[in-house]
Amino acid sequence: MSNNLLPIFWFFAILALIPALLWLLKRTPLGGSAGTHGQMRTVAVLQLSPSQRLVTVEVGQGEDRRWLVLGVTAQQISTLHVLPPQPEGAAGPATAAPFAQMLMARLKKDGSGDQRAP
Repeated sequence: MSNNLLPIFWFFAILALIPALLWLLKRTPLGGSAGTHGQMRTVAVLQLSPSQRLVTVEVGQGEDRRWLVLGVTAQQISTLHVLPPQPEGAAGPATAAPFAQMLMARLKKDGSGDQRAP
């Protein structure tokens, strides 16, 4: 190879290595995702306002598993409660069903024949 083409060759070689190195980094413990796989999961999220949420997260494995109830705002995350893991399905859409049923009953009751202009 001539001396004029050598810098161009190395430029393209480095460009080709960047995606390969990023792919490799993503699959190693240095990338950050391989170390926590299976040790943390989101159980439930309740949106309180556009900037406030209640989040239940399961952390740990085996006997060390715990559920953390977290208050999440734009400025901070606070641990509100720590409890032992609950059976599957204990904190899911089933807890919202009674409220949804009450709301629908109330809407049907209020909306029957009473149409008001805005």
